[in-house]
Amino acid sequence: MSLIALGVTGGISAYKSVEICRGLQKRGHDVVAVMTRSATRFVGPLTFEAITHRPVVTSQWTRGANASIEHIALASDIALLLVAPCTADVIGKFAHGIADDFLSSMYLATQAPVLLAPAMNVNMLAHPAVQQNLSTLAGRGVRFVDPDEGYLACGWVGKGRLAEPEVVVAAADALLAPADRASLRGRHIVVTAGPTYEDLDPVRFLGNRSSGRMGFAVAAEARSRGARVTLVAGPTRVDPPVVDTLVRVRGAAEMHAAVMAAAGDADAVVMAAAVADYTPAQTASGKIAKTPGPMTLTLERTRDILADLGALPSRATGVPVLVGFAAETGDPVASGRAKLTRKRVDLIVANDVSRPDAGFDVETNAVTLIAADGDTALPLQAKRGVAVEVLDRVEALVSRHPIAGGV
Repeated sequence: MSLIALGVTGGISAYKSVEICRGLQKRGHDVVAVMTRSATRFVGPLTFEAITHRPVVTSQWTRGANASIEHIALASDIALLLVAPCTADVIGKFAHGIADDFLSSMYLATQAPVLLAPAMNVNMLAHPAVQQNLSTLAGRGVRFVDPDEGYLACGWVGKGRLAEPEVVVAAADALLAPADRASLRGRHIVVTAGPTYEDLDPVRFLGNRSSGRMGFAVAAEARSRGARVTLVAGPTRVDPPVVDTLVRVRGAAEMHAAVMAAAGDADAVVMAAAVADYTPAQTASGKIAKTPGPMTLTLERTRDILADLGALPSRATGVPVLVGFAAETGDPVASGRAKLTRKRVDLIVANDVSRPDAGFDVETNAVTLIAADGDTALPLQAKRGVAVEVLDRVEALVSRHPIAGGV
């Protein structure tokens, strides 16, 4: 996964940038929106803030100690600068080194690849000045997503309409995933994510606050490394990334069945889901009526997916590689180490979910990786960063074994 700066400029097709942003996120990328002042006349910054969970950059004059150099800091962090739509005005600024706002300043400061998706009136696009500017930028290595032909907002028909969002997203993803980055090619990785809901009746259920973000980050990272990814996901409000097979489940029993079925030819299983330990002994067919006094619920243990995976005959040779998660309150390391031994797995990712900045339903995490050869504490960081660390360990482990499916 990569951090992408999405530049949004003042064109009528700026509304499509919202769909582009979502498409980038579904492919596992982190997005920060950078809007020109004109762009805010077409789309509100709050829209991008809501879907990226990041502040939207609209000015280089924001008050604060580091405001004057923020474009330098962001320029150093991003893996790609994507501008969609990109107007003739911004193309001209980039071509001539004019840095009079945050976006144009960041373009000069970044060494990341730059991808532009031009959108404008057909005559503007054909104008010699614009064509010269495009040629200048192409000579400097800037890449382009060519505009489409069709009806334009001005009422004319011709070339100049912003390329479809999925085309822009695919171009950005291809630029960030060179063909030689396929360290898990041929491997089948199964990932679980999100909560399970255990129904009490048609209205109520027992559940937890897992958002699925950590498992989704792992699935996206595995796919970006060339793996064939099966994602088994419980009920989530967060959109899952693009994977090869997505299996939606609701309860722990469904998740158990789906994981055990997918694990047959898996090289690794990463159990990031927060699976319920208990489920109601009986689910009422109708809504349970309120009565005076307390109500007693009888719960029974759910099947332990990770332990059942650890008991597979193939585990005698270390296949599939197993990664478990230990979400605890307080110090999670002791519990994680006990789980590592008891469930016969290769790696435990342990975290303290009582922290407000880590664990359930937040963008960041601070974990300890627990293995037979020792523990590694990772600092607080975006969940995509934790996913990279986990997949690095998975890569090292699966490399010791032949490809499980015999590909």
